[in-house]
Amino acid sequence: MSGTNGTISTGRFRNALPQLNGGLFLTDGGIETDLIFNQGIPIKAFAAHTLLPDEKGRAALTDYYTGFLSLAAQMNTGFILDAQTWKAHAHWADDLGETIDEIEAANRASIEYIAELRDTRSRHNRQPIVLNASLGPRGDAYAPDYQISVKEAEDYHEQQVNWLATTAVDMLSAVTFTQSEEAIGAIHAAQKAKLPIAVSFTVETNGLLPTGQTLPDAIDQVDRETNGQAVYFMINCAHPEHFPDDFSHSNLKDQNWAKRIKGIRCNASRMSHEELDNCETLDPGNPQELGQQYKNIYAKMPWLNIFGGCCGSDLRHVTEIARSIIPATSN
Repeated sequence: MSGTNGTISTGRFRNALPQLNGGLFLTDGGIETDLIFNQGIPIKAFAAHTLLPDEKGRAALTDYYTGFLSLAAQMNTGFILDAQTWKAHAHWADDLGETIDEIEAANRASIEYIAELRDTRSRHNRQPIVLNASLGPRGDAYAPDYQISVKEAEDYHEQQVNWLATTAVDMLSAVTFTQSEEAIGAIHAAQKAKLPIAVSFTVETNGLLPTGQTLPDAIDQVDRETNGQAVYFMINCAHPEHFPDDFSHSNLKDQNWAKRIKGIRCNASRMSHEELDNCETLDPGNPQELGQQYKNIYAKMPWLNIFGGCCGSDLRHVTEIARSIIPATSN
């Protein structure tokens, strides 16, 4: 592994991500909303890495991930195993009451934790388990309050990226990003660290990024300004009914932006981000309906191969998603 002795690790799949070669991969659901609302586990500032040092919190994380890993084993799919790093970066230091050194240590501890979890599952899961570190945006993903330049984003994300580059992580994902410029900066930082990175945008109920940019334009801009260096794109933290109207077209296979999308992680709720941000109870939506909506999207975009959930979703939702898209004969 890495970190404490100054050595540098290389992720098992860092130079050859298995999901790029086809095959289906599952991910987990909305970890924070599930643990807080369904399991009664408080999470400080919505930052899951704060659970790792606590025995009860760590056990809750293990129970949570084991359910999804068991589902992947049952369905004979690969799995993208996310580290608890979405809020483990400098912007949140004051809210968390953590020093930069403590946040750096949390990044390393998170990768070590999921690597150990992968090792314990090696005899159960026949398909690859990919270690992924989530990079959250600088600021509030639900209520972005300022524009960030490409250079600012590169300089900002470089710190966390460099920490992660010395661990056993396989890849990075820029998750719940709302600005194409920030995605470009994160990709530049990952390129310099020689880490593969995916970009997952979120959209509002009107199908647009909060900046007003369309998803196709955002993907095209990021690819154009990075020479296509994102390994793929995803959409997360939005209900399927909030996806852009472009998804209703019958010729998605002819659209370059659409072919660049490899995965979706949808919210269970139809609520807007503002409504979810102010909601004191969980809206879990309808797992069976969500599974059918995934099936409909998959029928139009059969090149998708990464499926999971986001806010409000849990193992029930991802189970219905898996059953909807994976033929019974394949598992």
